[in-house]
Amino acid sequence: MGVPHPYPRGLAGCWGCRLLGTKMRIMQLPQAQTPKPLQSVLFVCMGNICRSPSAHGVFRDKLRAHGLEHLVKVDSAGTHSYHRGEPPDPRSQRHAAARGYDLSDLRSRPLHEDDFKRFDLILVMDWDNLALTQQRCPKPEEHKIRRLSEFSQRHNSTVIPDPYSGGTDGFERVLDLIEDACDGLLRHIQNKQRAD
Repeated sequence: MGVPHPYPRGLAGCWGCRLLGTKMRIMQLPQAQTPKPLQSVLFVCMGNICRSPSAHGVFRDKLRAHGLEHLVKVDSAGTHSYHRGEPPDPRSQRHAAARGYDLSDLRSRPLHEDDFKRFDLILVMDWDNLALTQQRCPKPEEHKIRRLSEFSQRHNSTVIPDPYSGGTDGFERVLDLIEDACDGLLRHIQNKQRAD
């Protein structure tokens, strides 16, 4: 005489076994994962309150518009720590907001030594930023440092000039240059991802 089954049976078979099988299948379901960034970009100016946060805000919006925000990590920093922890200059925020870019969540931070290892591209705004960043960069990482203006499509300015001491026109000019260069940067990253 066989040993009685510990679970009641129905027309559909053993309920205990069915439940156990269901639990095992649930446990084996793959976990959803956020894709790891394939590229990382750091924008650098002097104080990280005007140009580099503007570039940060513009570029992340362009990434979102193309569905790439999870594939490209974006940050910004300054060669100096004068404004550590401060939000972007109110003028930068105001002019950016007029074009639909929100910079209010960004905070100034200085360039760190580990940034040279953590980022694939380190994009500076002008020649002074370039020199100071290169001075601090380990030799093996120097190839990552470029001027943002190298990616310009329509404008031929070699730098993104500092608008801090100027007027309204300076902030508008900076945004014109940044938007143009960020379009070129986006195309560069898209081409690189296709090639990889």
